Amino acid sequence: MRRNLLRLATAGSVDDGKSTLIGRLLYDSKSLFDDQLAAIERVSTERGGAAADLALVTDGLRAEREQGITIDVAYRYVTTPRRKFIIADTPGHVQYTRNMVTGASTADLALILVDARTGVSEQTRRHAFLATLLGVPHLVVCVNKMDLVDWSQERFEEIRTEFAAFAAKLTVGDLSFVPVSALLGDNVVDGSQHMDWYPGPPLLRHLEDVHIASDRNLIDARLPIQYVIRAQQGLDHRSYAGTVAGGIFKPGDEVVVLPAGRSSHVKEIWGPGGTKVDEAFTGMAVSLTLDDDIDVGRGDLLARPGNRPHIGTELDAMVCWFSESSQLREGAQYLVRTAAQTSPAEVTAIDYRLDVNTLHRVDDTTTLSLNDIARIRLRSRQPLLSDSYRENRRTGSFILIDPVTDQTVAAGMVTGRESGLDHDERARVAQSLVWHRSAVTRAERGHAGATLWLTGLSASGKSTLAVELERQLVAAGRPAYLLDGDNLRHGLNAGLGFSPTDRDENVRRVAEVAALFADSGAVAIVSVISPFATQRANARTTHADRDLPFHEVFIDTPLSVCESRDPKGLYAKARAGELPGFTGIGSPYERPEHADLVITPDLGSPVDIAAHILRELGIANR
Repeated sequence: MRRNLLRLATAGSVDDGKSTLIGRLLYDSKSLFDDQLAAIERVSTERGGAAADLALVTDGLRAEREQGITIDVAYRYVTTPRRKFIIADTPGHVQYTRNMVTGASTADLALILVDARTGVSEQTRRHAFLATLLGVPHLVVCVNKMDLVDWSQERFEEIRTEFAAFAAKLTVGDLSFVPVSALLGDNVVDGSQHMDWYPGPPLLRHLEDVHIASDRNLIDARLPIQYVIRAQQGLDHRSYAGTVAGGIFKPGDEVVVLPAGRSSHVKEIWGPGGTKVDEAFTGMAVSLTLDDDIDVGRGDLLARPGNRPHIGTELDAMVCWFSESSQLREGAQYLVRTAAQTSPAEVTAIDYRLDVNTLHRVDDTTTLSLNDIARIRLRSRQPLLSDSYRENRRTGSFILIDPVTDQTVAAGMVTGRESGLDHDERARVAQSLVWHRSAVTRAERGHAGATLWLTGLSASGKSTLAVELERQLVAAGRPAYLLDGDNLRHGLNAGLGFSPTDRDENVRRVAEVAALFADSGAVAIVSVISPFATQRANARTTHADRDLPFHEVFIDTPLSVCESRDPKGLYAKARAGELPGFTGIGSPYERPEHADLVITPDLGSPVDIAAHILRELGIANR
């Protein structure tokens, strides 16, 4: 049986027991070698301990053992019959918050420890916030030292309630709570007879069962090129090596080489050891060849022609400042290093600093010091390829390097402004713009325009009906144009992903374009899922503000029917965890309550239904 890998990082305040918990996991799961255990017992005896101090398993530095705290990030490896683990034991001390950021930046899961006696502390909140900021999809809160509060269920529930209230302010996808005693081993690897009130599994079993396959981005294909393998003796081809940062690549796939923009097709793919493979997926180290002999070099990136990352010199980002000896200021110059590129860059603005205790913004920020977290703007000298960090942690992250000392001074996460401006800035810009009116009135255009907005689940039949609607309108002499959601993602919305923000922006852009068509006298036929009521209401308002007809048509096809059709295989992938957030499976669809027309599959053929829509809405006669 193939055992998938889970990367986890510990987090929490000093002396909450992070190192002891990891040591207990290793000890009770029989993952320590005899010489390791003997060395720990010897050091524990020398320090006057009555038993082996399991915290010494990860605290390897002399300063760590002398002070009894974790300073550096310690990595340990565990294998059970069901899963492999890479465990990063990160520091709890405020001074070493930057080390915690390093350890959690690649984690699938964060273990946040809380001392049952002291409860949720300032550092607990700081680390929880950092874990969510870093995009760690799963949080497990271990309420430790339950033996010191007499295994109290009431105390456990108090801490769970307090932490859950704080977590409600964060973006937490999966949150679990486990009461443990790391020192005694209760509920770590085996269950506890002292806490029979706890109905869940022990910690290790929970870690073995956490589903992480759906956390990977298998939609946005990204391959940063790290090395070019030239033709040489025993090798008759030129290939391009790198680690897949997103999506899936297969032989025959059309790809575009960025930033140059040249297109080709994947010819062959090789995995580790030179083994030819049928596909390359996220996290896989591969080399591949292309059908065409085009210029591809280190720092380039392969993507889909219709799904490209952002290319530009302006970056909005959240950064965590690492340096003790310097501060970040506006106008400062650094080297920004992404997954495959390095470019000089200037800090053009510090928008605000975050108070990690209250999560409030501090707007009057002019400098950043050690462990400060802030939103900044960068301007690079060369165009950079990037995605929003929420969509892709690999292509959405970067580091800042001091060009004088060559030290890493900050880690950054691209926030991504899909529209280029936030709401307030867009409003300020709008105040300085003037609408230039056309010399042609709507009455002079010969036809009254309108928008038909078809909404419904994937595979509900929207696109089929939209095609037929367009055909019938044009055949009747009415100007009409189909705006299909998938088609628009090849061009107008190519830079948008499937995060909530991106989906809102996708619908907003479609509504604006539809309004332009309707204003020209054409019938805009929109076919987009638009799953949320607010999205559709905003689209209607966009038309109402311009006195344009807007008709919302709900294609009410049951989920079971849509899933049985599944022409693109999307539902199957969503059920397999390969498409997180897929509407109807991982993300809700809000049924329209006040649609202008509701269409069900039993109304007949697409031809009949299209004619029914035009007749009921009175569009064919305008």
